[in-house]
Amino acid sequence: MDNRPIGVFDSGLGGLTAVSEIMKILPDEEIVYFGDTARVPYGTRGTDTIMRYVREDIDFLKSFDIKAVVMACGTASSVSLPFIQDEYDIPIIGVVRPAVEAAIRATNNEKIGIIGTSATIKSRSYEREILKKLPGSEIQTAACPLFVPLVENGRTDPDDIVLYTMVEEYLTPIKKSGVDTLIMGCTHYPIIERAIAKFMGDEVALINPGREAAKFLKESENTEKRVGKGKYSFFVSDDREGFIANASKFLGGRLSGEVSLAPMER
Repeated sequence: MDNRPIGVFDSGLGGLTAVSEIMKILPDEEIVYFGDTARVPYGTRGTDTIMRYVREDIDFLKSFDIKAVVMACGTASSVSLPFIQDEYDIPIIGVVRPAVEAAIRATNNEKIGIIGTSATIKSRSYEREILKKLPGSEIQTAACPLFVPLVENGRTDPDDIVLYTMVEEYLTPIKKSGVDTLIMGCTHYPIIERAIAKFMGDEVALINPGREAAKFLKESENTEKRVGKGKYSFFVSDDREGFIANASKFLGGRLSGEVSLAPMER
């Protein structure tokens, strides 16, 4: 048994969708979450900046003697994971590979859509992974840079005219292409899944990267742990009160555990 906690990080609130899934699938695990709310979003940053942020986030989590890291950020997973993994002596799990494997299982017509931040789409990480495992598949992508700010500011109702207008603008080309599967390539996006599903229709399977990463984590040998009640600690780099006010949307009303401020300059 390895009783050390699991570390999870994201640029802001979005990674809590992965935490929510880990809580369901691995209820006995201790989780330390870091949301870099002072520097959200990562998706509009340059590669060097994202790499620096990711290293700082992992180093912060490692101060808690964690046994694994879940990189619950589509941008971080897409841009940095291939370069970061060998720098650390613990497993680092991203969201790209688990989401791609789920999409390949779900598709019937081999037409897959991918939405994500500008950095994620530019990296082509999801595309490369899909084509490696499903050569000849048709892939449609769309950068959705305004989704993260909308979610972080609570604009998540599927009937919200601003949100739905952006969904329609970003996803119309993907819908017209005839995809039957859509990877929501950012852990913020499951919070607006109802709006996305309303536009795309019931015939399109939506892939939640946080859920798939949690399943992948469960299959890892490093998550064997004692039987007992899970324990959760949350840290943010800014706006602790805002995090507390909005976290319940991401956790299904289950914000249990202390929320502390951890400015990255420390």
